[in-house]
Amino acid sequence: MELRPYLRKAQFYETDGMGVVYHGNYIHWMEEARTDFLDQLGWGYERAVAAGIDFAVTDVFCKYRSMTRFGETVAIHLRVERLSPAKLTLSYRMVDAATGVLRAEGTSGHFFYDRKKDKPVALKRVLPEVYALFEEMLRQRPET
Repeated sequence: MELRPYLRKAQFYETDGMGVVYHGNYIHWMEEARTDFLDQLGWGYERAVAAGIDFAVTDVFCKYRSMTRFGETVAIHLRVERLSPAKLTLSYRMVDAATGVLRAEGTSGHFFYDRKKDKPVALKRVLPEVYALFEEMLRQRPET
Protein backbone atom coordinates (compact mmCIF):
# COMPACT_ATOMS: atom_id res chain seq x y z
CA MET A 1 0.00 0.00 0.00
CA GLU A 2 1.33 3.39 -0.92
CA LEU A 3 0.48 6.32 1.33
CA ARG A 4 -0.26 9.73 -0.04
CA PRO A 5 1.19 12.69 1.86
CA TYR A 6 -1.10 14.67 4.12
CA LEU A 7 -1.59 18.15 2.68
CA ARG A 8 -1.92 21.09 5.09
CA LYS A 9 -2.49 24.69 4.02
CA ALA A 10 -1.08 27.20 6.51
CA GLN A 11 -3.79 29.44 7.95
CA PHE A 12 -3.38 33.08 8.97
CA TYR A 13 -4.17 32.38 12.62
CA GLU A 14 -1.22 29.94 12.71
CA THR A 15 1.32 32.67 11.98
CA ASP A 16 3.34 34.64 14.52
CA GLY A 17 4.50 38.25 14.72
CA MET A 18 7.10 37.53 12.04
CA GLY A 19 4.40 36.46 9.57
CA VAL A 20 5.49 32.81 9.54
CA VAL A 21 3.85 29.70 10.92
CA TYR A 22 4.44 29.49 14.69
CA HIS A 23 6.72 26.56 15.45
CA GLY A 24 4.27 24.79 17.77
CA ASN A 25 1.83 24.30 14.90
CA TYR A 26 4.13 21.80 13.22
CA ILE A 27 3.48 19.43 16.14
CA HIS A 28 -0.28 19.82 15.55
CA TRP A 29 0.26 19.09 11.86
CA MET A 30 2.17 15.92 12.74
CA GLU A 31 -0.83 14.80 14.79
CA GLU A 32 -3.18 15.55 11.90
CA ALA A 33 -0.91 13.51 9.61
CA ARG A 34 -1.01 10.57 12.07
CA THR A 35 -4.81 10.61 12.04
CA ASP A 36 -4.80 10.74 8.24
CA PHE A 37 -2.26 7.86 8.19
CA LEU A 38 -4.59 5.65 10.24
CA ASP A 39 -7.51 6.57 7.98
CA GLN A 40 -5.46 5.61 4.91
CA LEU A 41 -4.66 2.26 6.51
CA GLY A 42 -8.40 1.66 6.91
CA TRP A 43 -8.22 1.70 10.69
CA GLY A 44 -9.16 5.22 11.76
CA TYR A 45 -8.26 6.51 15.19
CA GLU A 46 -11.90 6.44 16.31
CA ARG A 47 -12.04 2.73 15.46
CA ALA A 48 -8.99 2.02 17.63
CA VAL A 49 -10.51 4.02 20.49
CA ALA A 50 -13.79 2.12 20.09
CA ALA A 51 -11.75 -1.10 20.42
CA GLY A 52 -10.33 0.29 23.68
CA ILE A 53 -6.81 0.97 22.39
CA ASP A 54 -4.99 4.29 22.30
CA PHE A 55 -1.65 5.31 20.81
CA ALA A 56 -0.20 7.29 23.70
CA VAL A 57 2.57 9.76 22.85
CA THR A 58 5.89 9.21 24.63
CA ASP A 59 7.97 11.83 22.82
CA VAL A 60 7.86 14.31 19.96
CA PHE A 61 10.78 15.92 18.15
CA CYS A 62 10.73 18.52 15.40
CA LYS A 63 13.62 20.18 13.62
CA TYR A 64 12.73 23.33 11.70
CA ARG A 65 14.52 23.77 8.36
CA SER A 66 12.83 26.73 6.67
CA MET A 67 9.86 29.01 7.21
CA THR A 68 6.31 28.33 6.12
CA ARG A 69 4.14 31.36 5.47
CA PHE A 70 0.39 31.95 5.41
CA GLY A 71 -1.27 30.31 2.39
CA GLU A 72 1.52 27.87 1.59
CA THR A 73 0.66 24.18 1.47
CA VAL A 74 2.89 21.66 3.21
CA ALA A 75 2.97 18.00 2.19
CA ILE A 76 3.62 15.82 5.23
CA HIS A 77 5.20 12.47 4.42
CA LEU A 78 4.84 9.98 7.26
CA ARG A 79 6.51 6.62 7.64
CA VAL A 80 6.88 3.88 10.22
CA GLU A 81 10.46 3.88 11.53
CA ARG A 82 10.34 1.32 14.34
CA LEU A 83 7.76 -1.13 15.60
CA SER A 84 7.60 -3.56 18.50
CA PRO A 85 4.56 -5.29 20.00
CA ALA A 86 4.28 -2.44 22.52
CA LYS A 87 5.77 0.64 20.77
CA LEU A 88 5.75 2.58 17.52
CA THR A 89 8.01 5.32 16.16
CA LEU A 90 6.89 7.47 13.23
CA SER A 91 8.85 10.01 11.20
CA TYR A 92 7.61 13.06 9.34
CA ARG A 93 9.05 15.11 6.48
CA MET A 94 7.21 18.37 5.89
CA VAL A 95 7.94 19.89 2.49
CA ASP A 96 6.49 22.79 0.55
CA ALA A 97 3.97 21.13 -1.78
CA ALA A 98 4.73 23.55 -4.63
CA THR A 99 8.54 23.73 -4.46
CA GLY A 100 9.61 20.60 -2.55
CA VAL A 101 11.63 22.74 -0.09
CA LEU A 102 12.05 20.99 3.26
CA ARG A 103 10.23 22.95 5.98
CA ALA A 104 10.60 20.62 8.97
CA GLU A 105 11.19 17.02 9.94
CA GLY A 106 10.41 15.15 13.08
CA THR A 107 9.53 11.98 14.93
CA SER A 108 6.94 10.83 17.43
CA GLY A 109 7.09 7.86 19.76
CA HIS A 110 4.02 6.00 20.97
CA PHE A 111 3.05 3.09 23.17
CA PHE A 112 -0.14 1.10 22.88
CA TYR A 113 -2.49 1.62 25.78
CA ASP A 114 -5.56 -0.34 26.91
CA ARG A 115 -8.11 2.21 28.12
CA LYS A 116 -10.20 -0.31 30.10
CA LYS A 117 -7.28 -1.92 31.89
CA ASP A 118 -5.52 1.44 32.28
CA LYS A 119 -2.15 0.00 31.30
CA PRO A 120 0.19 -0.57 28.35
CA VAL A 121 -0.64 -3.46 26.06
CA ALA A 122 0.96 -5.45 23.25
CA LEU A 123 -0.83 -4.33 20.09
CA LYS A 124 0.35 -7.48 18.33
CA ARG A 125 -1.76 -9.50 20.77
CA VAL A 126 -4.91 -7.36 21.14
CA LEU A 127 -5.28 -5.96 17.60
CA PRO A 128 -3.11 -8.18 15.40
CA GLU A 129 -4.72 -6.84 12.22
CA VAL A 130 -3.59 -3.29 13.05
CA TYR A 131 -0.14 -4.51 14.03
CA ALA A 132 0.10 -6.31 10.67
CA LEU A 133 -0.73 -3.05 8.86
CA PHE A 134 2.09 -1.28 10.71
CA GLU A 135 4.44 -4.17 9.91
CA GLU A 136 3.56 -3.87 6.23
CA MET A 137 4.30 -0.13 6.27
CA LEU A 138 7.62 -0.79 7.99
CA ARG A 139 8.61 -3.32 5.30
CA GLN A 140 7.54 -1.05 2.46
CA ARG A 141 9.29 2.09 3.62
CA PRO A 142 11.79 3.52 1.20
CA GLU A 143 15.43 3.38 2.23
CA THR A 144 17.20 6.67 2.84
